[in-house]
Amino acid sequence: MDPKKIQLPREIHTGAGVITKTGAICRDLRFKGNVLVVSGPKTLKIGGEKAITSLQNEGFNVNQITIKEASIKAVESVQDMVNDVSLVLGVGGGKVIDVAKLASTRSNVHFISVPTAASHDGIASPRASIRNGEGTVSLEANSPLGLIADTNIISKAPLKFLAAGCGDIVSNYTAILDWKLSNRLLNENYSESASALSLMTAKMIIKSADAIKEGLEESARVVVKSLISSSIAMSIAGSSRPASGSEHKFSHALDLVAPEPALHGEQCGVGTIMMMHLHGGDWQFIRDALKKMKAPTTAQELGIDDKYIIKALTIAHSIRKDRYTILGDRGLTPEAAEKLAIKTEVI
Repeated sequence: MDPKKIQLPREIHTGAGVITKTGAICRDLRFKGNVLVVSGPKTLKIGGEKAITSLQNEGFNVNQITIKEASIKAVESVQDMVNDVSLVLGVGGGKVIDVAKLASTRSNVHFISVPTAASHDGIASPRASIRNGEGTVSLEANSPLGLIADTNIISKAPLKFLAAGCGDIVSNYTAILDWKLSNRLLNENYSESASALSLMTAKMIIKSADAIKEGLEESARVVVKSLISSSIAMSIAGSSRPASGSEHKFSHALDLVAPEPALHGEQCGVGTIMMMHLHGGDWQFIRDALKKMKAPTTAQELGIDDKYIIKALTIAHSIRKDRYTILGDRGLTPEAAEKLAIKTEVI
């Protein structure tokens, strides 16, 4: 058997107010000198400034950069500032964390993830979703050395972000089915342990659906723990397979065709409803669980016109052609896509 390397965060800090301990956490991890904080225009005020103050109080020299999108250009801008820096912190949502994660990986610098919203499972995973000229691609990156999740900050984010995180976790159901299918048809490497952890995480978040409420710190804590668990499943697998399948292809396709795409996790949740139907599974169960979490289940709730749902379904198979799913090699015809979306009440 070939040797395998599994990257996991060394330390995970969660709880209300934990962001004010950022400096002490970095000091205890034996870092010193210059630190780069990557944030967004809004998240700099929400969490970035608190993290910077904490770092400065512990004697760190802090540089800061604000990014507005998860693009290759943004990654390169962060890389340009990683000179004599010993550590990069990404303080923000999924775009900020993915950019900081990939830039630090390419610069061979340690990275700590500091999410201000629990909207998707990239907060601790070894992957980064970045836009290039062809759309959004999932790129390999190092897992964060540490994770600092202030559940007080996360609980104050709009409920749609928390619900999107739930949608991303629920999508593990169809991701696992796609992975098993590829293993049977193409003999793709498959991990029982990663699959079991991913599926258990999805089941647990659905079991906790009634507890997902806006402004509730405990809700943020539950979703963050689930996102971390999903990220660990990906680390064990050495790929995003345990949490990304046909429903993610659909979401990335929507990013390409819709004028104003919804949140990634929201789109994945809706995609999971339809892909579960293609797998012959209980799609109503998925839909009802998402409704309990206040996550979108229809095109209207996503704010996306029906025609873009149908278009995305017809091209989704062409996203990441190396990843085989229930969509197959030829995908859906427009007629089949419309029939699927109507049957599952997405349109």
